[in-house]
Amino acid sequence: MVQLHHGWQVSARNTPVPVSRVPAAVPGCVHTDLLAAGLIPDPFLDANETELTWIGRTQWTYETSFQWSGPVDDRIDLVCAGLDTVATISLNGTEVGRTANMHRGYRFDLRSALTPGRNDLRITFDSPYDYTAAMARQVGSRPGAYDEPYNLIRKMACNFGWDWGPTVVTAGIWQPIGLHSWSTARLAQVRPQITVDGTTGVVDVHVEVERASTESLHVTVEVGGVVGVASIGAGSIGATLRLSVPDVARWWPRGYGEQPLYPLRVVLATEGGRELDRWERRVGFRTVRVDTTPDEHGTPYTVVVNDVPVFVKGVNWIPDDAFVTRITRERLAERFRQACAANINYLRVWGGGRYESEDFYELADELGLMVGQDFLFACAAYPEEEPFAAEVAAEAREHVVRLASHPSLVTWTGNNENIWGFADWGWPEQLHGRSWGAGFYHELLPSIVAELDPTRPYWPGSPWSGTPDIHPNDPAHGTMHIWDVWNQIDYTHYRDYIPRFCAEFGFQAPPAYATLRRALHDEPLASDSPGMRHHQKAADGDLKLRRGLDAHLPAPRDFDDWHYLTQVNQARAIQLAVEHFRSHQPVCMGAIVWQLNDCWPVTSWAAIDGDGRRKPLWHALRAAYADRLLTIQPREGGLALVASNDTDRPWTAEATVTSHDLSGKALAAVTLALDVAPRSVAVTPIPDGVALPEEPRSELLRAVAGEQQAWWFHAEDREIDYPAARYDVVVEPTTGGYDVTVTAGTILRDLSLFPDRLDPAATVDQALVTLLPGESVTFTVHSAARLDAAALAAQPVLRCVNDITA
Repeated sequence: MVQLHHGWQVSARNTPVPVSRVPAAVPGCVHTDLLAAGLIPDPFLDANETELTWIGRTQWTYETSFQWSGPVDDRIDLVCAGLDTVATISLNGTEVGRTANMHRGYRFDLRSALTPGRNDLRITFDSPYDYTAAMARQVGSRPGAYDEPYNLIRKMACNFGWDWGPTVVTAGIWQPIGLHSWSTARLAQVRPQITVDGTTGVVDVHVEVERASTESLHVTVEVGGVVGVASIGAGSIGATLRLSVPDVARWWPRGYGEQPLYPLRVVLATEGGRELDRWERRVGFRTVRVDTTPDEHGTPYTVVVNDVPVFVKGVNWIPDDAFVTRITRERLAERFRQACAANINYLRVWGGGRYESEDFYELADELGLMVGQDFLFACAAYPEEEPFAAEVAAEAREHVVRLASHPSLVTWTGNNENIWGFADWGWPEQLHGRSWGAGFYHELLPSIVAELDPTRPYWPGSPWSGTPDIHPNDPAHGTMHIWDVWNQIDYTHYRDYIPRFCAEFGFQAPPAYATLRRALHDEPLASDSPGMRHHQKAADGDLKLRRGLDAHLPAPRDFDDWHYLTQVNQARAIQLAVEHFRSHQPVCMGAIVWQLNDCWPVTSWAAIDGDGRRKPLWHALRAAYADRLLTIQPREGGLALVASNDTDRPWTAEATVTSHDLSGKALAAVTLALDVAPRSVAVTPIPDGVALPEEPRSELLRAVAGEQQAWWFHAEDREIDYPAARYDVVVEPTTGGYDVTVTAGTILRDLSLFPDRLDPAATVDQALVTLLPGESVTFTVHSAARLDAAALAAQPVLRCVNDITA
């Protein structure tokens, strides 16, 4: 294929700034084109977003030209992998096609419009708002979580804003575009179904061709040293080949084994052997299913890979940039490295974004990251009438086929929160009998998955209990989301739930300081300064942050205190939830935190902020998702020591649980024997003589078993009589940065270092460290800059909770 990625210009009429033949990047979008041309301010900075809403209400025209030398092949097609969204394509003034779906590709036959020599190609994008207004008149409006019409157009929903994202309603050629000249026939679809039978890998390759002639064809498939050949008779358009590959090495999720990948090659040729087309991917051999066999606790939702139940240590994934064409493979690779370093094994691709890219899935294949992909419906009722039904079917068929070769993809889910929304959010009264998407989730989508990719399980929604007879968000059945904790009640109420599988739960905090300083020009920067308010999209988000602080932590004295304490509170909330869920394995078999990443600089639920910086939550996730976890949990009758062993080896150790006062003095201790089978949990009660304090405000527990340790504070920090924080700090330059060694003179709670305040590119290896008097920790700071040693050793760079309480 000859790419048409150069020479594009974009124009529009009646805009606040003149836009005439502005150079346009392809793939790209109009926002980034205008930004590159200096015509608009960066929508991610300050409140610039609000000045740019006109972009989504404007018609945009992209134009380029190309040379064509005349007929050689039977066909020449314009192949558009993705147009955003409502587009009319014309060549030399002749309309050759229309589109109305960002989530699918299109192919248009150009023979009737092509001329030898110069050809002028024009793509006009109508305003999404004009389109959705027309759809509302045609099929009626539908309720949703936000006052935007994202459910009336097949476009990335979060383009229209979300409670963590900006409203940047894009337009443009967002995927590759080019000319494909071909003769005789081409591969229209290659659909591998891959599974394992004992030690034999089984590959069923379904091939469909598009023809320009009726002659007989051959298709050759090769994988793992095994070759199969089939004939496609004159006039026929398909063939299926089964290949059996002996002694295959299975693909495993990370933490469970290796990820061997096998090249799979499909070649289409004429009967005489002339190659016409080829398709190549890397595939992995594994089986996957979801166990939902009812038990005494309800209905489980357990991901089973190669007949091994897997505890899902997951995060939700949103598009990593609001302008998705800026997301490179290198950027995804960095985000995936961060995920793996936090002991994550599962990414849930949320249904308000996109069907993720080949780069995304290839990296997940290589790293052993399991992926659950939502179909793209989120937080709204969706019309099932035409033209939506046909578009939904087309996009679903395209992506089920496209992703079938990836072993990392383990589940398809019909939607995000829509079945729950119909049950609880007052939609029936607003719909007045109109369709809302149920036919998609319970009929159309499962039928497409069953037809095209029966090797993978399908689940109608997130959350979903497994049957219409049970509330869709019942914790005892299937998957659930927990949002009353963030929205209404304290985070300790995570312990009220023992979900079978928690697919969403989260708690907010602001991004890193360096991220805020890049994005905002507020002076002074404050929790309620204009830029901070604009970059808080959640309803009553700041009030909820304050409620969370008031329940646990001392009142912040200034912005630096507020920034540190809200980040600590976020980390504690999620660590408490994850450790609680893991402690109830195998009743609970999955936790998927909302969310891993951000798409711009914003106060949000993310562990990695919009500039790619790790918040303290990332460090808490790394600890809570560790292969071996020691945690102290409340149980009926008192406190218990819980050891979670997510490895293939038994864990035997002696754990010492010690009660200390705030001076570090040991008040009582007990040694408990740990004998934890692989992939299991052991719960051991802590004797009351150690577990029960005489004075809760001045006593705490620490459990230690080898390298693992756990803490339990009997009172909230705002109530604890902490001594004023005292410590000694030694800063030593090293290759690539600094070692900062802190020796505690008093207890230090959640000691953390924030080197990005000195160098925006600086990182640190750990955070949220609690020390007793006399103990030390060394923080390794990576920075190419020359940093002030005194600043590294002082507030606001070096912080602990009790430098505020005392």
